[in-house]
Amino acid sequence: MNIKNEVSVKKVTKDAENNFRGGFYCCEALMKSIVDNFELDVPDAVIAMSSGMAVGAGRSGCMCGALNGGILALGLFFGRTEPKGPQDPQSIRCMKLTKELHDWFRDSNGKHAICCRILTKEFDMGKGEHKEQCIRFTGMCAGKVAEIVIRELGLTNLDEAA
Repeated sequence: MNIKNEVSVKKVTKDAENNFRGGFYCCEALMKSIVDNFELDVPDAVIAMSSGMAVGAGRSGCMCGALNGGILALGLFFGRTEPKGPQDPQSIRCMKLTKELHDWFRDSNGKHAICCRILTKEFDMGKGEHKEQCIRFTGMCAGKVAEIVIRELGLTNLDEAA
C-alpha cells in the first residue's frame, strides 16, 4: 500500500470533523479523512465497511464509533492478513497500538469513558444535541491515529516540519 510521506495531523483532524458535518457518521468520517490525507490506494469499500460501527456499533450505544473508526484505521496500516497465531509480531504491534489509542481516548475525552451511551448520556440523541461533541471526538481520534501512524512509519508531520 502506498502512503503519503508528509501529512498534517491538524488537517486530518479538521477533515474528519468536516466529513462528519458533511453527512458521514463518526467512523466513516474518520476513515475518509485517513484514506484521503495519507493518499491510500484502497477502495471506497474501506470507508463503507466502517458504516455499521457508528453510534456505538449500529446505534447500540457500545464503544464510541470514532474510537471504532480509529481502531479500524490502525488495522488498515498495521493489521495482518495471514493467520500466524497470537505471538505474531505484526499482531502484537497492532494490538499494542490499538490499546494506546483506546487508553488515550478514554483519558483524553473528559469523561473517562469509551462507551457511546456514557459519553452521550446528558444529551437528547433524538434532537442531535450530541453532534458537536461527537464531531470533536471524531477529530480527536483521527488526529491521534495520524500521530501514531506518522510516528510508527517514520513519516513527517507537516505541522512540526516548519
